[in-house]
Amino acid sequence: MLSPVLELSNLSYAYIPGSNVLTDISLNFFPGERTAILGANGCGKSTLLKILSGLIHPTQGQIRAFGKEVSEKTLQEHNFLSEFRQRIGFIFQNSDAQLFSATVRDELSFAPLQAGLAPQIISERVHDVAELLGISPLLDRAPYHLSGGEKKKVALASVLSVNPDILFLDEPTNGLDPRSQYWLVEFLSALHAAGKTIITATHDLSIVEDIADRVIIFREDHTIAADGPCLPVLSNRQLLLDVNLIHARSHFHVGGSRLHAQS
Repeated sequence: MLSPVLELSNLSYAYIPGSNVLTDISLNFFPGERTAILGANGCGKSTLLKILSGLIHPTQGQIRAFGKEVSEKTLQEHNFLSEFRQRIGFIFQNSDAQLFSATVRDELSFAPLQAGLAPQIISERVHDVAELLGISPLLDRAPYHLSGGEKKKVALASVLSVNPDILFLDEPTNGLDPRSQYWLVEFLSALHAAGKTIITATHDLSIVEDIADRVIIFREDHTIAADGPCLPVLSNRQLLLDVNLIHARSHFHVGGSRLHAQS
């Protein structure tokens, strides 16, 4: 049996003491899984991704990655920090919060440079990932001049330039036009087929069947309401109502290649 790549034990988090945004969360994530984390706005989805990626640390409980505890102390160890940062990648909800370099080329070079790769290898990585995402013509452009879909591709490319094992995506379809949404869903499927572990936080039910096999649903009180295979969980209409993912007059069906929801 595969060992988990990420383990959360009795984890809680509060931005303000006494006001938890995550409460007593215990979860395991395994290599090659596609998981969607669902819940209404403010339930703790984005906070969970930030903890999993080491951007913030739990108020209580423990997180382990690749068999080792992730904490402020362990992330000060050079070897562990280097390995951890190369094996995980975080795609922010707002690409403008992620892109900061003068050109797309510099953006794609940044993570491999931090990883200490040789200049020739960095150049090859930038070329390969730009070709993969179809953004080679953008390499000398400034990221802030790009469209929303182009920025999302650059953000993905900047993370993929170090070839991480695990990808975290926070509301990845927000602000994307339908063509860009379709492209993103197809690209995530290709990454999964290549062996990547993909964990996506979203409240967009329309993409869940196409990006996940496992679904974790949060209640509005920041606890877990459900954790299981995609179709059985999404077929539970009362559950979706209770956690405020749909409302009483919504009409939807689950099955086929995509979940359709209408208000």
